[in-house]
Amino acid sequence: MKFGGTSVEDAVAIDRSCGIVAQRISRKPFVVVSALAGTTNGLLEAGRLASERKLDEALSILSPLEKRHVDLLPSTAADFAALRELLRALSAIGELSARTRDLIASYGEVLSSQIFTDRLRKLGHDVVHIDARQCIVTDDSFGSAAPLIGAIRSNLQKIARPHLEGGRVVVMGGFIGSTESGATTTLGRGASDYSAAIAGSALDAEEIQIWTDVDGLMTTDPRIVPSAWKVKETSFAEASELAYFGAKVLHPATVLPAVDKNIPVYILNSRKPAGSGTRITRDAIPCRNLIKAIAVKRGITAVTVSSSRMLMAHGFLRALFDVFDRNRVSVDMIATSEVSVSLTLDNAAKLPDILEDLRSLGEVKVDEKLTLLCLVGGNLRYTPGVAAEVFGSIRDINVLMVSHGASNINMSFLVDQKDADAAVHKLHQYFFREFDASVFEPPN
Repeated sequence: MKFGGTSVEDAVAIDRSCGIVAQRISRKPFVVVSALAGTTNGLLEAGRLASERKLDEALSILSPLEKRHVDLLPSTAADFAALRELLRALSAIGELSARTRDLIASYGEVLSSQIFTDRLRKLGHDVVHIDARQCIVTDDSFGSAAPLIGAIRSNLQKIARPHLEGGRVVVMGGFIGSTESGATTTLGRGASDYSAAIAGSALDAEEIQIWTDVDGLMTTDPRIVPSAWKVKETSFAEASELAYFGAKVLHPATVLPAVDKNIPVYILNSRKPAGSGTRITRDAIPCRNLIKAIAVKRGITAVTVSSSRMLMAHGFLRALFDVFDRNRVSVDMIATSEVSVSLTLDNAAKLPDILEDLRSLGEVKVDEKLTLLCLVGGNLRYTPGVAAEVFGSIRDINVLMVSHGASNINMSFLVDQKDADAAVHKLHQYFFREFDASVFEPPN
């Protein structure tokens, strides 16, 4: 059972989530919690300011975070004393390494898991807290560490399994781990879902529950289309595509640990615990609708490299992608022609370095402020004329780049960000003129 930041944001939310756990005591719950909503952003901002020798500003950010946590659990004051010392050290050094960023960010989940454990104990439950760094072993890619699955399974079976078999609830912070040498790491932003799925797989769980503040996966972002319906059931493959291409209700890596053992994943609303949520399994029930959902990923940058050297040449693409490998940047979409390659990035932080390297390969063009729209559904693989239907429904909107065929359940394309919401409305209106009631449920 994983509880996100909004499910543990304050005393009321924590009590509500503890009540959800209490109802499932007989099922031996292993609980993973995120940091209290907004905490990680605050911690990282404090670290940045301290490294810029703006210590007073850093401490002013830390102060309300401390009050919020200490009000819930007084003993967390000791952790904030350690954090203040760390910020002072950063201010003296004037530098913030990726390793130190991870250490600062880890405090959010360490504190929230202690608070959650304390609250369950005060409610009369037999509960034990384990530090994720004792169990979740990773490589040393600070900021986005890769889990070492074999070591994690061994640790959780040894440390957590006896408590679960003894009838105790086990609580652990998500998002964080440690290297084999003991240095604190993080699995990447939003990765508490991933932590829970890794733990669920390692412990051979019956199911993995992701408790959040929405009813489940929706046919599209309800902030764009308020009439969007809930998807009651979908496949691992469909959920992975949707998560990767912008459905923020689920971390993209979440379903990976569940796939091998076919452990169902549920997305549930902690504010409406009686709801059925979305069920994700290997083989979802058939759906009469052509697509399951439309994902939206904003802030996309497209980079096009053109060079006559590409023509009839081998090794060009390897040289191109070596640039992204060196800069540790992943790409979303790729399109090629005889003399050019276009690809998209969802993080432009390293764009200046990337462009400098790419210019040695050819002429480089950059288009910014784009939005990627992704249509996902198992029926896409069986239906002729899909492209005509998609682009016919948005015939008055300019489409900049298309990807279809690399995945037979996904059709993605780029539009200018100013056209994105209008395109989503038109696509949703066209493809969801009717809803298969066995797969979709109206909003409530």
